[in-house]
Amino acid sequence: MLVYRNKIKKRTFSREVMARIYPICSSSGGNSTFIGTRGHGILVDAGCSFRALKNALSLIDTDFDGIEAVFFTHEHIDHIKALEQLVKHTNLPIFASGGTIDALRASGKVPEDFPMYDIRDGYKSAAFEVNAFHTSHDSAESVGYKVTFGKDSFGVCTDTGFVTEDAEKALSGCRTVLLESNYDEEMLRKNLNYPADLKRRISGKEGHLSNGDCAEFALRLLRSGTRHFILGHLSRENNTPATAASRTQNLLSENGAVIERDFTLCAAPVMTTGEYISV
Repeated sequence: MLVYRNKIKKRTFSREVMARIYPICSSSGGNSTFIGTRGHGILVDAGCSFRALKNALSLIDTDFDGIEAVFFTHEHIDHIKALEQLVKHTNLPIFASGGTIDALRASGKVPEDFPMYDIRDGYKSAAFEVNAFHTSHDSAESVGYKVTFGKDSFGVCTDTGFVTEDAEKALSGCRTVLLESNYDEEMLRKNLNYPADLKRRISGKEGHLSNGDCAEFALRLLRSGTRHFILGHLSRENNTPATAASRTQNLLSENGAVIERDFTLCAAPVMTTGEYISV
């Protein structure tokens, strides 16, 4: 376990403050999630522009001085768009899997002398504990993350063609999960603008979770103790927030769960920042 002591400038932190999750962007066009309190937290991915990231953080009284570290899931552009500017304009520590680090260095987006840290051994600071789990995606070595903050736990699981055993184990009992619900199966099938090979890639074992896959995983998570669901990484062409949310809500309701009593559910907006969700 890597214990990291990062100096957070101009900010104070109390363990009595409840952590929240804030989907800054979550779609096939860009992904970034803040987890923490107002003024202090971590980022999972930075797939929007540096300016958009900065502006979104300002809405919750946070800036880059209040970010402990950035954790990347993989090297695709919709997850790393702001990386080069983060490296250039901040001193934030960067964490990712070994395979992702190698891919980022090979791409030239990160200078050879800029330190990046392998997340395989985990991360622990005064506020957060972060552990990675393997996902299945057509990238060098994709991962998702479980973030523990005091008694609260958060999961971020996107960009996976199926729910891996690693993800199932890591997220079981996790209180709040941002879970991929990328595409509606029927919308993807009927989309005449997508060639057959692209459809196979999206729906394949190294692609993305469908609304149906997401709903089934959400039901298993609910039974394990998860209470808050955020549906993320929605396709702008093959899904809608309402379609994704109804698929999961209907399955949970059919199995006896009552929304707002047994669970909460929302879909992260495709084109705008999401809500600052208290759990």
